Amino acid sequence: MEPALNRRELRRYLDRVGDRWPIERARLGGARVADEQGALPQRERGPEYVVILVSPAYEGMPWLERVYHAGALWDALEMGAPAEVHCYTPSEFERKRTSLRAVREAVEAGIDLLAEAPA
Repeated sequence: MEPALNRRELRRYLDRVGDRWPIERARLGGARVADEQGALPQRERGPEYVVILVSPAYEGMPWLERVYHAGALWDALEMGAPAEVHCYTPSEFERKRTSLRAVREAVEAGIDLLAEAPA
């Protein structure tokens, strides 16, 4: 049985990201979230964590640069696995949520990190 999601570290990650860009949406999906939600162990796992970050501040910033910087803020040791990080502007997000399976699944079945975060 996998340990529960490290919500304290998720909060710290959101804080680190939020110090750099104002985040409008933050979703967490992936195999660890599915595990916590009771998914059967006999399945194709895919990435352990999928992080979707949406910020208007990404406008004009190259996609790989956004992903590199946001990914570097993720603490894989604390979380137990690396994350597949997606960083989008609001308009990019609207397109990707229908065209990319990982994004769609994180939106439909993942955790809204901003809703979970204490004010």
